Amino acid sequence: MSEYSSTSNALSKAEKELKKLGYAFNQAGQLRKIDKLGQVSDEPFEFDVFQDQEKNQAHYEKLADQIPEIVYDLLEKNGLSRTYIPETAPLEEATFFFTSPEHLHKPKKLIVIIHGRGFVRAGQWARSLIINNSLDHGTQLPYIRRAQELGYDILVTNTNDNYRNVDGKHVPITGLNTAAAHAIYVWEKYVMDCEPEAVAIVAHSAGGAVTLDLAQRFPDFFNKYVFAIAFTDAALYVLNESVKKIISEKTCNWIASNEPLDTEIELGKGNIKMVSAGHNKHEWTSCSAFESVFKFLEEKYHEFSKNHNK
Repeated sequence: MSEYSSTSNALSKAEKELKKLGYAFNQAGQLRKIDKLGQVSDEPFEFDVFQDQEKNQAHYEKLADQIPEIVYDLLEKNGLSRTYIPETAPLEEATFFFTSPEHLHKPKKLIVIIHGRGFVRAGQWARSLIINNSLDHGTQLPYIRRAQELGYDILVTNTNDNYRNVDGKHVPITGLNTAAAHAIYVWEKYVMDCEPEAVAIVAHSAGGAVTLDLAQRFPDFFNKYVFAIAFTDAALYVLNESVKKIISEKTCNWIASNEPLDTEIELGKGNIKMVSAGHNKHEWTSCSAFESVFKFLEEKYHEFSKNHNK
């Protein structure tokens, strides 16, 4: 378990806002109430703090709004750097994604991490798990740290970050106003252009559809360089036969299920392999399947390396 809490004199803006709301993350990455002495207690997050449910929801949303910046800060503390896109836009009108190292250049193996739809941003799998369980449960940090240990270069997408407030208006980021547009831009300009030897993808929920869209747009690249695709309860649509042929043998989807981890789920012929994530709740699948995902990635990389060194 990694230490997460900051020293009191080095709190980020988001951590200060969280403290005003009466909360902080402890060293185990668990969100806990701050006691009357200003110390982090053992009391977990509590939704029902007012009699008025609208006030409770507003309190929750204000707290949840701090999560993206806290996670961004943790990504940077773990050695990742922001790249702003589109490159010609002012920073306040741009979005960004994260990489390690800062400038990707011919990585031996690259892992691309894609979150799902909704409120999550770069570095997150499930906001509810971050708030109610821990940063290790709900963020991508365990995946990032394991990838670093295994020698991967890393790219973390931010596909839901599509709008900015400019002059009091909520406006789309130029050319990047959808998850698909963000992913395509990053894939073309930063994944393909860095000339990787081998690429793995880990994608959760709607990140699966984003991945399949990329595979359909860039089939030659996927065929030659993508050695493994690990989905966690991914939302998938029907693939055309050519793309299915390219990715089916290198893809596995860990789905929400009551079955033990890695139990194969029966499928029709030619579909992507599905196995149990070892948990029956959608938001838990990335956390629950963690060890199996990396076992799969390493096995596929070994196969890929063996075939390419013949």
